[in-house]
Amino acid sequence: MRRFSVINCLLIFWLFLLLYIGVASETNLFHNNHHNNSNFSNPDVYQIGGVLSSEESLANFTSIIQLLNFDQQYVPRGKTLVATSIKMETNPIRTAIRVCDGLIKQQVYAVVVSHSPKVDLSPAAVSYTSGFYHIPVIGISSRDSAFSDKNIHVSFLRTVPPYSHQADVWVEMLKHFHYEKVIFLHSSDTDGRSILGRFQTNAQNLEDDIEIKIEMVIELEPGSRSDNYKAKLTELRNAQARVYLLYASNEDAHEIFDAASSLSLTDPGHVWFLTEQLLESPFIPQGSIGLKLVNAGNETAHIMDSLRVLAVSLKEMDKNEAIHEAPRECNTSGTTWETGKMLFEYIKKQEFLNGETGKVAFDESGDRMNAEYHVMNVHPGGKVARVGQYFYSSGKKQMDLKINDSAIVWPGGAHSKPVGFMIPTHLQVLTIEETPFVFVRRVESYTDCRSDEEPCPHFNTTETDYPVMYCCRGYCIDLLKQLKLKMNFTASLALSPDGQFGSCVQKNDTAKKEWTGLIGELVTERADMIVAPLTINPERAQVIEFSKPFKYQGITILVKRKEKKPTFGSFLQPFRGSLWILVMVSVHVVALALYLLDRFSPFGRYRLANMEGTEEDALNLSSAIWFAWGVLLNSGIGEGTPRSFAARVLGIVWAGFAMIIVASYTANLAAFLVLDRPKTIFSGIHDNRLRNPADNINYSTVKGSAVDMYFRRQVELSNMYRVMERRNYDTAQEAIDAVKASTLDAFIWDSSRLQYEAAQNCDLMTSGELFGRSGYAIGLQKGSPWANDVTLAILELSESGFMEELDKKWIINPELITSERSKICQTEEKIPTTLGLENMHDAFYLIAAGILGGLVLILIEIFYKKHQLKRQRQLEIARHAAEKWRNTCRVSYNT
Repeated sequence: MRRFSVINCLLIFWLFLLLYIGVASETNLFHNNHHNNSNFSNPDVYQIGGVLSSEESLANFTSIIQLLNFDQQYVPRGKTLVATSIKMETNPIRTAIRVCDGLIKQQVYAVVVSHSPKVDLSPAAVSYTSGFYHIPVIGISSRDSAFSDKNIHVSFLRTVPPYSHQADVWVEMLKHFHYEKVIFLHSSDTDGRSILGRFQTNAQNLEDDIEIKIEMVIELEPGSRSDNYKAKLTELRNAQARVYLLYASNEDAHEIFDAASSLSLTDPGHVWFLTEQLLESPFIPQGSIGLKLVNAGNETAHIMDSLRVLAVSLKEMDKNEAIHEAPRECNTSGTTWETGKMLFEYIKKQEFLNGETGKVAFDESGDRMNAEYHVMNVHPGGKVARVGQYFYSSGKKQMDLKINDSAIVWPGGAHSKPVGFMIPTHLQVLTIEETPFVFVRRVESYTDCRSDEEPCPHFNTTETDYPVMYCCRGYCIDLLKQLKLKMNFTASLALSPDGQFGSCVQKNDTAKKEWTGLIGELVTERADMIVAPLTINPERAQVIEFSKPFKYQGITILVKRKEKKPTFGSFLQPFRGSLWILVMVSVHVVALALYLLDRFSPFGRYRLANMEGTEEDALNLSSAIWFAWGVLLNSGIGEGTPRSFAARVLGIVWAGFAMIIVASYTANLAAFLVLDRPKTIFSGIHDNRLRNPADNINYSTVKGSAVDMYFRRQVELSNMYRVMERRNYDTAQEAIDAVKASTLDAFIWDSSRLQYEAAQNCDLMTSGELFGRSGYAIGLQKGSPWANDVTLAILELSESGFMEELDKKWIINPELITSERSKICQTEEKIPTTLGLENMHDAFYLIAAGILGGLVLILIEIFYKKHQLKRQRQLEIARHAAEKWRNTCRVSYNT
């Protein structure tokens, strides 16, 4: 491959020379082609060229074509295939000349080419020369990835796969062994980069529940010394993965494995997957697993498959297309041979299920698909044994992998599969400030941290002159301490670098997206674990691993408490206005009825009073009204009671009615005044004011948070999300402060935090029922070896009651901190409200109004009485004068 560029230049020079010679005959060739197109008849004889590596292959090529001529499945009656073959030259220039003289002059329609390992570049010469005239070339031994480039090898196909296709088998083997993290080592050449690219593509297109990640990629310069390779491989000692995928040449195997052995990378616990070239090296370590292409060295089988494919393609073309004669010589290059292009496409479409080398099919690049491999294992003593096969399953209609796990000998002679990774004992743990789960306190030195606190600097910061130091404590810090004791690991704790949990954002105006915050640190594997109130949701679960939840919670709404201000006439609230009116009317109707019953009854006070001459003792209308009010208000009645039996029966009924009314009023007054509570502002997430937001309602959450993702995911909440999106805050604390300051009407967030805030501040309250229930969990890298252990530890802590203790300590009955709160909010559902002047001032206003009314009435009575007395005096004077005048007149009359 190192001579490839020099020979390439020579070949390109040769092709330009052919082009120059061919321009002279452009006019004649175009005329001939035009004549053939107008009066075409497909040829009866098709010349098939062969450039083969040995005399045996040349003989087999000829005999196979002769056999095909007698098989109408491949060659129809009246048509004949003729073999025209030459032996491969070691010199690529000479090979190109012989292709022109020995094949193209014979008007071959296609060429089958093979080569020995010693002449790597000669197939390229055949491909360049034939491809210049669009004559299809079927390679049966060329494996280089360069032949897949159709810009250079325009008409090249092959019945063998390129080396890069081994990446497909590697992916299937990793899935079989459940290895999810690998280190990729490859030579820095075209084939090395091709196999890396194909592996990455296949790994990204796996099923959702399977993920294979490349922890590290190492490029190895071909032909380097062992010391150079050792310098490259040294960094693998600190890697977590212990599974290595190696693509390199056989010549470099000794130096590479010598360097790996010196670094103990071939010891037990390490796993090496190799390409087929390396299996030929005697220096590969015991326990390595490699591949071997089935029928790779069976040239006769590949000649048979290639000729069958070619014969069927010509048969179909002869039936469906007008076939023009093939180019006659290399100096006639004026126009493109369209028949060659069509034949190339026909060959690509062929598919033989039971070929001599397995299922024969081609991809868009003309490369062999569905190639079969043997899975090989290096046993003690350097013996290479077959332990599995990668083959096409006709039943499943896809490639399948079968491996005999019991037959594999792993490094060190072990028969049990290595875990494939190194489990670290010191973890980088990240957290975030979130009351009451993580409280953060700034200190001058980490020695100032208390016994219940842990040092927690900001992660990945570059504070050099005056580094800021913090101490953390809280629910999650206590949980982390318990996990370290239970799982026996050490940890470095750090705060989120940007103060965010993390969201998936578009990067630099490109289509590529990346995670920020805590999640981003896990995805990029800069951190090992997140111990924080991290909500489980589908978006995060795609990129990180979650443990079992350590706390279940939901989403709720935080609002500022708005105390209900009593209004004038609050003591009238127990009854509706209509009922008060009916009571007032009933008083006077009953009073009138009492007066009439007593007035017309023969035993009433009115009749008795008239008979005895004491009219003042009779029940008048005023006394009846006084009696009705006295009974209703339960006041003593000294006079004016009804005397008749009918009126007294009505009085008893009225007394019963008054008792019911007073008792109902008293009970409702207690409900309205004694147990009166401020109503919640919102009934919950289904409140119409939230679902159909108005400009005067201001609510939000934290941008990029799990709550934000929840609203984005729910179609029925799309209106709310659009309103919240432009108002969301950076942190929960900022939003809570906004609610306290009344600049935010409602903050939608995790129930645990908001219930804690409501318990700490009497001015805050949660509104509505919980929704969007989920849980807080520990976050880990995808495929982390700690995932199962963390889950088991959390389950054990839950069963032992430790998690319940954390709830009581930090959420239900949090520690009292004078600087954080000045009073304890009592549970309002259990303690009634004490009545004060603000509740009952209306009653005092009523008394004052009664006194004032009495004063007004007494003044009116006084003025009225004076007016009455004055009138009586006037009447008395008039009566006296009249009496005197009458007496005077009587005396005068008598005299």
